[in-house]
Amino acid sequence: MAQGSASNAFRLSALTGHLVVALIALIVIGGATRVMQAGLACPDWPLCYGQWLPGGQLNAQVFLEWFHRLDAFVVGVALLVLTTASLWARRSLPRWLPFTAGLALLLVAVQGGLGALTVTRLLAAPLVTAHLATALLLVALLSGIHQALRVTVAAHPGEPASLPRWWIALVAAALLLLLGQCLLGGSLASTWGAERCLSTGDGCDQLLRHRLGARAAALLPLLLFPASLAASGTRGWLRRGALAAALLVMVQIGLGIATLRLSLAAPAVTIAHQSGAALLVALLAGCLGRSLASHGVPSTPSVDSAPSLMSSRSGPEPLEVAHG
Repeated sequence: MAQGSASNAFRLSALTGHLVVALIALIVIGGATRVMQAGLACPDWPLCYGQWLPGGQLNAQVFLEWFHRLDAFVVGVALLVLTTASLWARRSLPRWLPFTAGLALLLVAVQGGLGALTVTRLLAAPLVTAHLATALLLVALLSGIHQALRVTVAAHPGEPASLPRWWIALVAAALLLLLGQCLLGGSLASTWGAERCLSTGDGCDQLLRHRLGARAAALLPLLLFPASLAASGTRGWLRRGALAAALLVMVQIGLGIATLRLSLAAPAVTIAHQSGAALLVALLAGCLGRSLASHGVPSTPSVDSAPSLMSSRSGPEPLEVAHG
């Protein structure tokens, strides 16, 4: 890869990595906001009590809702930077990057609109579920972009372009099933279905669907690690990612059981369960993005004359840092 191309890709890879962390934090804070019943702690939008920093009304609930909005704003600005930079240096970057960055920017705009509606419509359950679903799609998209870019900038990619198609299909199916399960969980949480079922016996059909869906959603990630041992070309990060996904699924199962046995009375356990789902989405999407990049789907033309996002003097050094 040309030096300018490598430096551009490395810089954007670092940005997407930070975005994945910020998005997972956004989901964790959003889960905490729901569990602490702080979704309407700021009664107006986009301000909070008519101020950018509601110092006079600041308490734990207001801080959660305010910080949730602040994180979302930072993510939106970072995605605008990512999209602009990928368009500016598009000749030296993978052809798919400007499109996927633009899609992420569109999703975060939708996410902001849904966030506003959840406040103005007083936490209507369909809007809360859609808000969570969009956040998880953003995590999946950015994690996939990040890992694909890491393959692009690595001097010696960890996985050669010889991955079997059945492996890519298995990872994609695992991710889709997990997103569907997260959607069931989001609907259950936004309608307080589990709480109603445990306290009054009402709405237990939702809880049952979530528990049944968990079996199917857990099966494929658990199969990924043994499948990675059988598939050619899945050494390095992909194999470690598959193992991490399998371990995280087992932790998620334990957290789900603990959440119900504690009758959802332990907020930390409930939040950890939601956070684990976001981490699992990021892991599987990262495996899919890296698999597609290693398989040769994204291509990076070498154009020495393309604009560089950082000095050519720093080009060779990041390659070692980004080696996956």
